[in-house]
Amino acid sequence: MDLLPVKTLRRLLVPLLITAAVPAAAQQQSQGYKFLEAVRKADGDTVVKMLDQPGQRIVNSRDITTGEGALHIVVKRGDSTYLRFLLQRGADPNMRDGRGDTPLLLAVQYGQNAIVDVLTANKANPNLGNGGGETPLIRAVQKRDLPMVRSLLAAGANPDQTDNIAGMSARDYAHADARSPAIAKLIDEKPKRAVRAVAGPKF
Repeated sequence: MDLLPVKTLRRLLVPLLITAAVPAAAQQQSQGYKFLEAVRKADGDTVVKMLDQPGQRIVNSRDITTGEGALHIVVKRGDSTYLRFLLQRGADPNMRDGRGDTPLLLAVQYGQNAIVDVLTANKANPNLGNGGGETPLIRAVQKRDLPMVRSLLAAGANPDQTDNIAGMSARDYAHADARSPAIAKLIDEKPKRAVRAVAGPKF
């Protein structure tokens, strides 16, 4: 019996190996999609069932078009119960979506004060900026939300970290807006801090 040359064997086997690997990756992607859809629909039974599967790591799945994860979805609808559950199951509180927004940034944007407290209590970094370098504190100052500013400062937000667009910090924005003297005063109670480099978004 003639043996096939090594080169011929390689040509035959490599496509088979690639074909075998693709379904596994596609299946994982499909599972992640189904998981995020269940989160969007607040289908608790399906979410729990999927997370309870042995070796499952879909809790940090991302939407392939928006980059958002389960935490982004529940923060947008103000669902603190679901948020706590997902955090307990290992969801990353510092995951960035396609624009670089973290769940904490979205919580500030949507005025979800209680959710801000839940996230910061679960190690959400208050100094992670989005693609434009806008931090949760900068966004809270721009929204003139005094309670939110107070919460973020208490969680360690740096009022002197600048964005990438105007090169301004939360302190700068507070002083530039004459409509928010209370916020400027609150921030000025914090001594000026050196700005440490924070790693940019990873997509």
